[in-house]
Amino acid sequence: MLHKIKILTCSLLLSLPVTAQENSSWGKIFNRINAEVQQNSKAYSTLQQASATIGHRLTGSENGKKAEEYAYNLLKSYGFEKVRYQPFEVESWRRGELRVQIGTDADHLQDIKSVSLAHSPVKAELTAAIVDMGNGLEVDYQAKPGAVTEKIALVYLGVLPGSAPGTGTLHRSEKTALAKKYGASGIIIINTVAGGTLLTGTASVTGKLIPIPAVCIGKEDGLKLKEQLRSGPLVSAINMTNFSGLINARNVIATLPGATLPKEKIVVGGHLDTWDLATGAIDNGLGSFSVIDMARTFKTLKLRPKRTIEFVLFMGEEEGLLGSEAYVAEAMKDKSMQNIAFMLNYDMTNDPKGYHATSEACKPLFQTIGALASKIDTTFKNNFSSRAGLHSDHQPFMLHGVPTGGSFGGKLPAGGGDCYHADCDGFDLVEESGLKNTVRFSSMLVYGLADSVKIPAKHLNDSETKAFLITNKLQEPLKIAGEWRWAD
Repeated sequence: MLHKIKILTCSLLLSLPVTAQENSSWGKIFNRINAEVQQNSKAYSTLQQASATIGHRLTGSENGKKAEEYAYNLLKSYGFEKVRYQPFEVESWRRGELRVQIGTDADHLQDIKSVSLAHSPVKAELTAAIVDMGNGLEVDYQAKPGAVTEKIALVYLGVLPGSAPGTGTLHRSEKTALAKKYGASGIIIINTVAGGTLLTGTASVTGKLIPIPAVCIGKEDGLKLKEQLRSGPLVSAINMTNFSGLINARNVIATLPGATLPKEKIVVGGHLDTWDLATGAIDNGLGSFSVIDMARTFKTLKLRPKRTIEFVLFMGEEEGLLGSEAYVAEAMKDKSMQNIAFMLNYDMTNDPKGYHATSEACKPLFQTIGALASKIDTTFKNNFSSRAGLHSDHQPFMLHGVPTGGSFGGKLPAGGGDCYHADCDGFDLVEESGLKNTVRFSSMLVYGLADSVKIPAKHLNDSETKAFLITNKLQEPLKIAGEWRWAD
């Protein structure tokens, strides 16, 4: 018997028929996906091989180039005829020497364990007083007018215990931008992870060099400094050298043409690049090698849904979403942006329990897909979340009105969160079962979305995009980043 499932669009109620025959077809296809991934997934073995033979995958480095070639050749070996590099030019940054010293005055300094944050100046020699700026939010600076001018701001990476209820936080790059805005000559960011773990990553909202040195220190050292500042002043000397220069990098794109709606496109992406302190098996080996194995699964099973699917391995995410920005810029230039019906992003995705989207309108379709996945394996809970955030490769698409989403709800492997952007992010953290779950449940989402009669979330126009960003409280961080293109 035929029946209909009602799907909400972003702007009005429309009826999206999903026939029993289509549901039955999806169920059979999802069972095939499940069996293929469980028995033959290559995500774990290829990530292991890349970690051992390439190492880190820093954009612009020789290792980064090897990673691009590895992904390209792997996709070709899986039978993709349409695989291409998408070259782009970026300002590449890599760390050089760093020494951070702290003491009661310039004549009594001691070394403190630290790491440079990306896009710090190519050379900095700074000695200045340290000022505790709490969480490093706008309200913290407004509460101490002029306190940090020509001094070094000490800020916590997240939200300090004891902060006011409802206190939000900002990305490290946005906290750095605020420090500069209020006149700081440098910034020391305290990591939130115990055990002296140091975090790297970009302190630039633009992917370009920042004018002040930015460093990270361990949680214990940072909290000790905060306590010492209550008793008296402290001074820090920061001396660093780094490299910055234009280099070439490449996204890797494999295209699976759609059967009946080839002009409509689903982009399935994850960033291949990493920082250089470790191999980046968690960030973002989990996501990028899942995307590659999703592509393998589609080719192996000869799956061809209605819409075209582009499996994209982005470079330059860690240095400011540079690869996804380049992808969107090309789509704007060749006027193919409106053909992108949806973007699914996989960044540190592991063992998902549900699906998410930037539009609540996707819930009926996504949970229809999820119900079939849950029937195959009850560990998939078919949760749904409608949310919007920044700082991963979905962002450039979202800022141009493309609905985005992905898989969510799982936990990182033990130690994976603490090793984020740290020197312990190695392959030993990866769990094969979680990786397989990402591939199989996400492949089901990709197929169902690409094969649905109608995408339930519409491509937003410029004014709708502005309203969406304001509703999701993204206006302030985008303004700080200089990416708010609308007049107030």
